Amino acid sequence: MANINWITVGLLVISNLIMLYAWYGHLRSMAGKPLWLIILVSWLIALIEYCVAVPANRIGSKTMTLEQLKITQEAITLLVFVPFSIYAMGRPISWNYAAAAVCMFAAVWFVFRG
Repeated sequence: MANINWITVGLLVISNLIMLYAWYGHLRSMAGKPLWLIILVSWLIALIEYCVAVPANRIGSKTMTLEQLKITQEAITLLVFVPFSIYAMGRPISWNYAAAAVCMFAAVWFVFRG
């Protein structure tokens, strides 16, 4: 796992936190608002997220392969989504979601092994 760029990982965590709100946060905080407004707000949030994600990928591409970068992104998405789902949205995590997460982390191991 020597190729992991921890600055990239940190930026991708921030990026995912921002994007989670753009994708799912409105389900709770903007319930009852018109769809056009939700889309506009989500796009504005996504613009901020891109300002973090693009540099993360640019920095990461210097030390990680494209495949490593993508699998890292997906694993971070799972790590960020689980607490968000439980605490912000009040949704439990099912056993099959947990099993899928184990498979994703196995993918991380495979893509980074020498």
